[in-house]
Amino acid sequence: MSLLDRFSLGEGFRKYFQVEAAFSDTLRDAVYGIRHEVYCEELAFEPVRPDRRETDEYDRHSLHCLLRSSNDPSTLVGCNRLVLARPEDPDFPLPFEHTCRATLDRSIIDPARLPRHTIAEVSRLAVRAQYRRRKGETKTALALSDDDFGTKDQPRFPYIPIGLYLAVIALAKREGVETLFMLTEPRLADHFAKLGVRITQIGGPVEHRGIRVPSMMNATDVINRLRFFVKPIWRVVVEEIDAGYAALGRPAFLPPR
Repeated sequence: MSLLDRFSLGEGFRKYFQVEAAFSDTLRDAVYGIRHEVYCEELAFEPVRPDRRETDEYDRHSLHCLLRSSNDPSTLVGCNRLVLARPEDPDFPLPFEHTCRATLDRSIIDPARLPRHTIAEVSRLAVRAQYRRRKGETKTALALSDDDFGTKDQPRFPYIPIGLYLAVIALAKREGVETLFMLTEPRLADHFAKLGVRITQIGGPVEHRGIRVPSMMNATDVINRLRFFVKPIWRVVVEEIDAGYAALGRPAFLPPR
């Protein structure tokens, strides 16, 4: 990527990718298919399912993002989801609250004490193998490293992981969610700092498909602190997510029945 391209990341993203909120059954099935391909067939994190759809109990109260190729929209690239509190049982724990119950530092933040409609968890990030096949990436569903940003003389930008993260932040803002929790690789905070994004570790490491640490970020803070060269891609992502809401004629998410 040229230096000029780095300062027009919005057009660069639009040239190669498009992101959408997976509100319909058809789009959610596409998300579940990517997850099955990556989590079940390739990485064996989950058992293979006869219907080739990787789903769990959290999907019915989650929002999903789908990333596809702009050049060929039938080509799917990756996905992720935003797990919301259960509408009928807001106190039901988010996935990380189970996984990190022994390592979470509640002196930093205690999810159980926050208004449950204002918190959510980012999870099930998955990118198909042909879009992440690099040395050291064969055993992870999504990775971000220093190499993704290139060098001063040859800058690059990691459109795929950043696009997926920005999309889920856009969904969170549409839903009134401020605090986003996630299980991350220990160095993710360092990589995101390059973009102006502040991720805070909130507990000790756990073994969960590799070493992960519980972390959090504030949606408004992320948006306000984005570096100037990232803001164009943020605007494109928001535009594409908003289009999904507009197409349904509704201002907020209604869980699928």
